[in-house]
Amino acid sequence: MQKERPFVMSIAGFDPSGGAGVLADIKTFEQLKVHGLAVCTAMTLQTESEFYTLQWQPIDEILSATDALMKKYKVDTVKIGVVKDAEFLAQIVKKLKLINPEVKIVWDPVLKSTSEFSFFDLNTISDLKNVLDQIDLITPNYYEYNVLKEDRLFEPSKNGSSVLIKGGHREDKIGTDILIQNGKEIFIEPSETFSVFYPKHGSGCVLSSAIASHLAKGENLENACRKGKLYIEKFLTSNQMFLGFHS
Repeated sequence: MQKERPFVMSIAGFDPSGGAGVLADIKTFEQLKVHGLAVCTAMTLQTESEFYTLQWQPIDEILSATDALMKKYKVDTVKIGVVKDAEFLAQIVKKLKLINPEVKIVWDPVLKSTSEFSFFDLNTISDLKNVLDQIDLITPNYYEYNVLKEDRLFEPSKNGSSVLIKGGHREDKIGTDILIQNGKEIFIEPSETFSVFYPKHGSGCVLSSAIASHLAKGENLENACRKGKLYIEKFLTSNQMFLGFHS
């Protein structure tokens, strides 16, 4: 008899290569035995190495789909991926909190693709101050963290979000992540067996959705980040191609 699985929603872009966005998130959810739901924020045409076109979905359609799924299913954790700008993100978060004030939100701030295509409107970064306090975890890489930090977005506040700075792009201690929670830094080192790995398209999407999955299964934030890291390590070592395997 199949056990009941918690529902996790991905609100992110569509990547036809399956390496990133909602398709990658759904693959991760399935492997981690949570029930995945998806709402598309953007339609893209891309491969693992090239980016061609982007078409943003109307925000009203995104909010309508979110409303329908949240009211039908008991969604306690949501991963948000690529969004157009700060207002776009704020409206999504507002809708989620309106339906379920206790919902946990993980935002992977995709500022640009691996192939250097820009997504987020950087001119609206300062407006993020109004929404970040409602997000439980933000998962920037080193580049994204430094861009967002310029606007002093990560200064401690009464209800500030936690930040997981991904270590894949750092020059020293590559692979060491830093979780900043309640002003405290927690270093999450690679596992002892993690030595040879291959860069992967969509690795940020996979990590954030893995963390969201573990949060939905009842793990606290630090444990969810540690278990998410174990999942991404398997993904990065799954093959030598730029498109990873989920297992």
